[in-house]
Amino acid sequence: MQICPDAGHAIALRDVLPDAVHDGTEGVALAGCVCDSRRVRPGDLFVALGGVEHDGGRFIADAVQRGCAAVLLDTSQERFLDQTRMTGVPVVRVDDARKAFGHICQTLAGHPSRELKLIGVTGTNGKTTTATLIAGILNHSGHKTGLLGTLGYFDGDRVEDAPWTTPPADHLAAWLRRMAQRDCTHAVMEVSSHALDQWRTAGVRFDTACVTNVTRDHLDYHGSLAEYRAAKFRLLEQLPTEGLAVINADDPVAAGFLPQLDGPVLTVGIDQPAEITAVPLEEHPSEQTFLLTAGSETMPVRTAMIGRHHIQNCLVATAVGLSHGVELADIVRAIEAARHVPGRLERIECGQPFSVFVDYAHTPHALETVLATLRRVTSGRLICLFGAGGNRDAAKRPRMGAVAERLADRLIVTTDNPRDEDPAAIADDVLAGISRRDAVEVVLDRREAIQWALSTANPGDCVLLAGKGHEQMQIVTGRHEEFDDAAVAREWLYDVQPFAA
Repeated sequence: MQICPDAGHAIALRDVLPDAVHDGTEGVALAGCVCDSRRVRPGDLFVALGGVEHDGGRFIADAVQRGCAAVLLDTSQERFLDQTRMTGVPVVRVDDARKAFGHICQTLAGHPSRELKLIGVTGTNGKTTTATLIAGILNHSGHKTGLLGTLGYFDGDRVEDAPWTTPPADHLAAWLRRMAQRDCTHAVMEVSSHALDQWRTAGVRFDTACVTNVTRDHLDYHGSLAEYRAAKFRLLEQLPTEGLAVINADDPVAAGFLPQLDGPVLTVGIDQPAEITAVPLEEHPSEQTFLLTAGSETMPVRTAMIGRHHIQNCLVATAVGLSHGVELADIVRAIEAARHVPGRLERIECGQPFSVFVDYAHTPHALETVLATLRRVTSGRLICLFGAGGNRDAAKRPRMGAVAERLADRLIVTTDNPRDEDPAAIADDVLAGISRRDAVEVVLDRREAIQWALSTANPGDCVLLAGKGHEQMQIVTGRHEEFDDAAVAREWLYDVQPFAA
């Protein structure tokens, strides 16, 4: 995306990066900033981002040919320095090009986050539901609120599909600017560990940062749990002194961040002492109730979304709502008005005598949480259909198999998004964690697997279709093929209807 100076006013490069090492940049003013050489226009700063597959330094010559005003490199790209100097184009050197890119994009966009009350939500699980609930609470109370997350990007007037959970720095700056231009007063965004590690949010001013939980995910990218947790903590480090942290005290890792925080904090919890708490009352396949307490106020809440994890999401959203001046009664009304979040324990109801749920659970912890929830509300058998993504953390595959075996009565191992891996090999990895092979059916074709799972369900049973949730595509050897778990289930339930008689 092309990031140009806000209101069209060029900005001096040395003013944008006063602490960088400048070589020949006197008098250089930026017309824009890009990290893709193919998008360079005369007067742009070309930021040569390093990467695993593609190093931006290899495209400097192309950027220069297209008329860039200067090139930005970081210390990992010193090998490109002499080559760049030979082109005669000014060079800027920084310690971290990604961090600098984020700051530049926000500066050129006019620092739109400073015009908004921006709430960031991070965590292994629960980001999407929590962000959706927060936006609903704020909108319900009259605050025009933008939203950036897995389900889409909303600038206050228009929704677009989300290619990333958290947009890259240039896209993020542009979306925040759009929100400010459309008179949003608040914005909520999911903040992924990848985004934090890559400094996509550098230069962004958060009003509130929320941590739902931190378990295990993306170790194929981060390398270790320690690095993954450090990435999550970076969101809290970006808070200004007066910024509010909202922490789930029930999660040990999130709670472990508390001693490191100096600013305002609100804790939430069901099992652990906290400032905003809940007591679960009743749970059914179609709804649950709980008592919500904040300070001296306690109110009952009835929500169509089930699970203790959903109550925790509601608590985080409540904390944000209260901190932004929303009355508890209005918060409860907004929570109760949210009937479902696509692919998050989404109930599929087509008149069948058994329960069907679609959920995005694709980690051992998420799968365990969802299955434990459904076990509590299921009188018959719990049937779990799941797989594991290709080109992702392979170590979690047998763990998912072990969790499913422990909590479900019948397992169907199928294909998730295999990407460039062999679906059969991924299934074998999952099966390595399962000892009771007689309770497992391997059906690699996901459509057939869903149909088989539904066909085996009896009255009172519950079928969980796990892993893809809201996704409407399946990624197979580079191809994106249309596939929607909920649509496939509804098609079979409505068209076949073996239970109709």
